[in-house]
Amino acid sequence: MNTDPRPLSPHLQIYRPEWTSVLSIAHRITGVLLSAGTILLVAWPLALARGEQSFVALQNVLGNPLIALFLIGWTLALFYHLLNGIRHLLWDAGVMFELKWARASGWAVVVLSVVLTAAVWGGLL
Repeated sequence: MNTDPRPLSPHLQIYRPEWTSVLSIAHRITGVLLSAGTILLVAWPLALARGEQSFVALQNVLGNPLIALFLIGWTLALFYHLLNGIRHLLWDAGVMFELKWARASGWAVVVLSVVLTAAVWGGLL
């Protein structure tokens, strides 16, 4: 067995984060957040099925400003993950794979995610 102390590959500390790598990591994180947030959203129909008292109790909990902030973040994660997934599908088709287009589409995903989230929570959609 080789006991060479050198790393097998360059360590993450050597690399400067690139826009596309940050977006890729964010895509993975939003996927995890979406699964956690979906559990909270499923509580709505479950409380409704249990009766009016359970539903009113859940509505009181969801009225908490921290929960509302979480739901806004969940919506942002939803739109980001959706749009970035479409971006990856385009890449799989060989479209917009050049660095210029990859960066531009990354910015478009971030801006559209914020705009769509603001539209949903502002009552425009």
